[in-house]
Amino acid sequence: MRISTFSMHQSALDSMLAQQASLSRTQNQLSTGRRLQTAADDPAATVHVLELERALAAAEQHRSNSINAKNRLQLEEATVADATNVLQRVRELALQANSPILDGSTRGLLTAEIRSRLDELVSIANRQDVNGDYLFSGYAAGTQPFVRPANSTVQYLGDAGERQQVIGPGQRVTDGHSGDRVFVGVPEGNGAFVLGFAAGNTGTGILGAGSVVDRSVWDRGSYSVNFTGPGNYEVRDSANALVTSGAFQSGSVISLRGISFTLSGSPAAGDSFTVRPAATESVFSTIDRLVTLTSTPTSSAADQAKLNSELGGVLQQFSQGIDHLLSVRAEIGSRLSAIDVADQARETFGAENKRLLSELQDVDYADAVTRMNRELLALQAAQSSYARLAQLSLFNYL
Repeated sequence: MRISTFSMHQSALDSMLAQQASLSRTQNQLSTGRRLQTAADDPAATVHVLELERALAAAEQHRSNSINAKNRLQLEEATVADATNVLQRVRELALQANSPILDGSTRGLLTAEIRSRLDELVSIANRQDVNGDYLFSGYAAGTQPFVRPANSTVQYLGDAGERQQVIGPGQRVTDGHSGDRVFVGVPEGNGAFVLGFAAGNTGTGILGAGSVVDRSVWDRGSYSVNFTGPGNYEVRDSANALVTSGAFQSGSVISLRGISFTLSGSPAAGDSFTVRPAATESVFSTIDRLVTLTSTPTSSAADQAKLNSELGGVLQQFSQGIDHLLSVRAEIGSRLSAIDVADQARETFGAENKRLLSELQDVDYADAVTRMNRELLALQAAQSSYARLAQLSLFNYL
C-alpha cells in the first residue's frame, strides 16, 4: 500500500499535537496542584468531588450560623445574669421594707432605689446584639420590646417567636428567647396558687408560705377562708359551698384540696383570705407592686398586717422570678452545649471530607513529574523523528 507524503506529514503532526496536549495537561496539573482539570479526566471522581464540595460549602454555612447563634446566646446569657442581679437587689430592698421599724423617710429612700432598679431592668431587657437586633423581641427583631408609657406599667411590644439557626444537617438551635418568655411569663405565687386577702380586713392576720401537698387532689379552684369569729374559720369554694372549717390559732396551717398554707396574727370576725390558681406576672409588674407598697403609709396594726402579707407575697414572687431567670440561663447553657457538640462533629466530618477531596483531585507530584519527563522525552523523540522523515524526498537526490 502506498502512503502519500501528505498522509505521512499529517500523521506525524497529529501524533506530536497529541503528545503536546498530554504534556500540557500534566504541566497544568503540576502548576495548579489539581489532578482533575476537566470532568473528562475522571468522570466518576468529578461527581464525588462535586458532592464533597457541596458538603463543605454547607458545613461552612452551618459554621457561620453556629457562630452567630453562639454570639447571641452568650450575649443573652450575660443579659439574663444582669437581670438576675437586679432582681436579687430589689428582693433585698423588699426584705428591708418589710421591717415594721422603718419610718416614712427611710421607705422613701428604698422606693427611690427600687424605681431606679426598675429603669435599669427595662434597659437590660431592651439590649441589642452587634447587628442592632433586639435580643428579646422575638421575630420582630427591629422593634423595641419593652416600653413604659407615662404613669403606666411596662408593656411588651414584641412577639412570642424564637428564631432558629441551622447548625448542622437536620439540626437547629434556638438562638434566643422572647421577652414574653423571659420577663413576662413568670409563674405567680408558688407556681400553683396565690394567696390574698380582702381589702376590708380589720384584723392583723398575716399570710405565710403555701405549698401543694398532694397534686393529685389539687383542683386549681378558687377558695375563700372566712373568719366567722376571732378563733373560727370556714373555707368555701367559688360556688360558696362549704369545703372545711375549724378553730384557728396564730400560726395554724390551713389545709384544703391538696394544698396548705400558714396564717398568723389575729384575724377579726368578717376577715377573709383568698386562694386562687396561679397565672403569670411580669417582673416589671412585681417591682411596680413593691413600689406601691413601699409608698403606702401604715397607720394601724391592721394596715401593717396587710403590708406584711403583701410584702410576703412580693418576696415570694421575686423568688419565683429569680428561679425563672435561672431556668432560662440553664436553657441557654444547654443550647450552647449543643452548639459545641455540633461544632466538634462538623470539624471531624469536615477534616475527613477534605482528606477525601484531596485524594480525589490533588495531584501526586512524584507521579506527575515522572509522567511529564516521559511525555517530554516522547515529544522530543517524535519531533526528531519527524525532522528526519521530512527529509526523505526524491527531490533531495535529483
